[in-house]
Amino acid sequence: MRLFTLSIVVVLAGCASPAQKESDSAPVITDTGSVQAYVAEGDVLQWYDIPFANPPVGDLRWRAPEPLDATPQLISRRTEPAICPQQAGSVSGVEGDAAIGAEDCLYLDVTAPASGTEPLPVMVWIHGGGNTTGHKNTYDFSRFVAEQKVIVVTINYRLGPLGWFAHPALGDGPGTIANFGTLDIIAALGWVKRNIGAFGGDADNVTIFGESAGGHNVFTLLASPLSEGLFHKAISQSGYVRSLSPRQAHNREREFAEIDRGSWEFTEALGLSNDTVTAESLRSLSADDIITTFYDLSSDHSSPGIINDGVVIPTEGFAAALGNPKYAKPSVPVMAGANNEEVTLWIGLNRYFVNASYPLTKWLPPKVSLKNPEMYKFWVRQRSEGWKAQGVDRPLMSLEAAGYESLYAYRYDWNDQKDSFLINFSEVLGAAHASEISFIQGKAMYGPIGSYMYPDTDSARDMTDIMMTAWANFARDGAPGEVKGDAWAPFSAMAPHYMVLDSLDQHRLEADIASIDEILNEVADSKLLNSQERCILAWELSTALGDPSYGTYRRWNGGECAATDVRALRQTIREALEDEFGSASVL
Repeated sequence: MRLFTLSIVVVLAGCASPAQKESDSAPVITDTGSVQAYVAEGDVLQWYDIPFANPPVGDLRWRAPEPLDATPQLISRRTEPAICPQQAGSVSGVEGDAAIGAEDCLYLDVTAPASGTEPLPVMVWIHGGGNTTGHKNTYDFSRFVAEQKVIVVTINYRLGPLGWFAHPALGDGPGTIANFGTLDIIAALGWVKRNIGAFGGDADNVTIFGESAGGHNVFTLLASPLSEGLFHKAISQSGYVRSLSPRQAHNREREFAEIDRGSWEFTEALGLSNDTVTAESLRSLSADDIITTFYDLSSDHSSPGIINDGVVIPTEGFAAALGNPKYAKPSVPVMAGANNEEVTLWIGLNRYFVNASYPLTKWLPPKVSLKNPEMYKFWVRQRSEGWKAQGVDRPLMSLEAAGYESLYAYRYDWNDQKDSFLINFSEVLGAAHASEISFIQGKAMYGPIGSYMYPDTDSARDMTDIMMTAWANFARDGAPGEVKGDAWAPFSAMAPHYMVLDSLDQHRLEADIASIDEILNEVADSKLLNSQERCILAWELSTALGDPSYGTYRRWNGGECAATDVRALRQTIREALEDEFGSASVL
């Protein structure tokens, strides 16, 4: 789904420290144990590492999460972050190529105002990371909680092949579940419903919100019949709608050439026979071997994620299920949006698009400049419009068709970063994927470049106020309210309003919509791209974010690219950059 990988740290610079002071308040008693609060800045309390299900280890691997027995014991805060098994990398916050994390990872954190008597709105954050990486510890909503008087719960869930996996050895046919990560999120929401009142939260006013894969999971929960009654509002930030059938996820003998890392291929790579492998032999594997083997398999397009197992996700696929009144939760208000320069996060430091020089020394980061700014901006514009079409407009119109009445849309445009001598952040990254999270938290992301992406300026402070206010309003009332006195109209197919979120009076309400076909027509008419670039961009628009439409790609512009294997082409480009520079990234 991604053309290139951007080597940029996208984790928070300052997660809560184990040295934090414990609160003098009494422990909060939950049905999974008692937990002691820690004091954060701004009159905020935080409770860490609360288990919400039995560890999915041993015979519980690749099964629905089992409830924990009620216990009076005091839960100890972990000295190391609770991270579900995944590859090390920028999103996990642990650099390298090794497998990290442990299967005993189903924990959540709660952040709440220290004072207040009324039951407060509850917001459950579902982290992003492609459903393959990430964890709860990389987010800190304490400032948001302090200023907006809401409670935020951050959760972990199983990832990658341990979270979404379909293999006949684990059960074949109707009633065989495959979406274990989705079930973990549902189990966490069940814990919130039962226990959040003890933290001052309103169990009857729960908002789920998440970004990227987290937004994807928000849409998934709207489609799942198993999440009924567990949340009351939903926000998808840069989400998308895509799923596979169990047959595709298994992909026996590479039946579907475009799918990589199917469970058949994975099992073969482990040296196990798919004809004789058993559930017991799969469950006896170490988590490190599973993660390492899975991600050693090459993948340049599509790997199994959400699976239409007919239990957690309807067999028709969750994109279709969003529009089916049978699965609708029409009383749930939904807000969805995308960022104006989504894909700069992946292409903004790739040598195909940028030059790198070392005016000072090679011991310092390079000076980065765009090779062809006009072409770069066009590429980013089309891909980001495609994200809005597939990840905002399409699911909201489906929800409307299913009977949802309270729908809102936005586009995040803020790109007033602090530029440096080495890189013009506002031009190269701008309103990049995930950059809006800083303004909801009121805290920088992006590690060492956080002070550039989230500067201490009037513009950033104004944007923080806009985002925090809108998100908290939605959690309280099911509508984002006005933006600096200007109405935010709801979204409908007939009037596709969306609020352009920007600072210092640059926000505005717009109402337009573009289909993938219309966006592809703009690519066909452009003179900015060479023939290879045209095919790559057409491929990405046809196959990313939603269920892939390979026929759309083959037919595009009179079949211009029908004979072009984009996967092979991208590999050739990547290898050429690596041969010339040592890496496709400038870092």
